[in-house]
Amino acid sequence: MFVTFEGLDGCGKTTQAVLLADALRGDGVEVVSTREPGGTPLGEAIRDLVLHGGHVAPWAEAALYAASRAQHVDGVIRPALERGATVVCDRYIDSSVAYQGVGRGLGLEEVLALNLAVVGGLLPDRTVLVEIDPETAAERVGSSGDRIERDGIALWRRVAGAYRTLAERYPERYVVVDGRRSVAEVAEEIRDRLR
Repeated sequence: MFVTFEGLDGCGKTTQAVLLADALRGDGVEVVSTREPGGTPLGEAIRDLVLHGGHVAPWAEAALYAASRAQHVDGVIRPALERGATVVCDRYIDSSVAYQGVGRGLGLEEVLALNLAVVGGLLPDRTVLVEIDPETAAERVGSSGDRIERDGIALWRRVAGAYRTLAERYPERYVVVDGRRSVAEVAEEIRDRLR
């Protein structure tokens, strides 16, 4: 099974991805936990460049994330799935669609097509969207965030709307949870809904 976690920065998705992976391991499941951008040496270098470097043009940003993702799928995700492991990934294609496609105005369909091409059409079995409003996200992240987190509330509003559009478009894949609740409540709902 391939499970991804999505949501605005500060929503708690990283914590929930770790908790789900730990719970599955406790049940005796082989789990590969990974993240995007990152997951490979190339991906980590791209992550550092895009999140902590200077200005990156929107299409350059989208292309760099796609390059990281292509390497990640080829070197980590697909091999794990082929041997029967469960992959739990903190962010995947939908992040690029939401942040670059809609947030940066490149086009939902255009960024989706780019990413589907580089991963050979590999989509997750389930995508957990941990929803919080942009104002709560900004409050949780504060002013010390990375380059994208500092782009402001208007970007986050567009991204939140994009995630909602994706959840409505792919209801068979999406599990939407309220990230404003306690960590334990959110984790319990995620486990129940993924069973």
